Amino acid sequence: MRSFVSFIFLMVSSSSLFALVTISPVDIGSKPGFSTKTALSLETKRGNSEKDNYKGSWRTTYDSNTSFVTWLEFSGEYGKSNDQRDTNKLFSHLRHIHATPLENLNVEFFGQIQDNEFKLIKNRTLAGAGLRYKFSSIFDRDRAYIGVGGMYERIRYSSQDPLENNARISTYFTYTLDFSEKSQFSYMLYYQPLAEDFRDYVKSHELELKLHVIKKFFLQFTLSYEVDSTPATDVKRYDFTQNTSFVFEF
Repeated sequence: MRSFVSFIFLMVSSSSLFALVTISPVDIGSKPGFSTKTALSLETKRGNSEKDNYKGSWRTTYDSNTSFVTWLEFSGEYGKSNDQRDTNKLFSHLRHIHATPLENLNVEFFGQIQDNEFKLIKNRTLAGAGLRYKFSSIFDRDRAYIGVGGMYERIRYSSQDPLENNARISTYFTYTLDFSEKSQFSYMLYYQPLAEDFRDYVKSHELELKLHVIKKFFLQFTLSYEVDSTPATDVKRYDFTQNTSFVFEF
């Protein structure tokens, strides 16, 4: 346990080059014991345009095989165009999912820390809890979940915008279809409105295609559309991202 804690501390200290590994749901008992996934994408252009962009992520999971699964994830992105920094963001997420006496119902607890220089978010921390329900399979190779809960959020901006302390409702829907033994398609929707004002919300849509290449190596294509109804001053309400990554599982 001490070595695992040391490993986690090392990952936190060096997470500046860590994008989300995968959006597919994690099931209790799907891969007992410790497992790790890492993803990396690099882009370099020289000539008429000068650009460097780096994205990476790391997820470590422990699955008890019977009662719970816990994972810790780090991700980040850094980019420059013509020697001017245009991307700089970090993300870390901890989640614990525990079984209940009801077969398809789990309880989950989560915490998150992130920053995004170009959305003027100096620091966003949150913690929450909720319930996750698993729907019956339609095609025998698919999984769908809905989650409902609540969370407390604290946001510090690098602009003159005031400090925010918010209570939000946290809801999500996620669906994964395995169309071969190791390749899959996934979709995830997150919707997090303020508890006292649903006009203030954070919402995201993500599509992911994960293709098995060889052994523990995968190619992953991701589309992401995020909306913040009340961002910092002079920041756009939405972000659209397309990403291609190499993923390794071990």
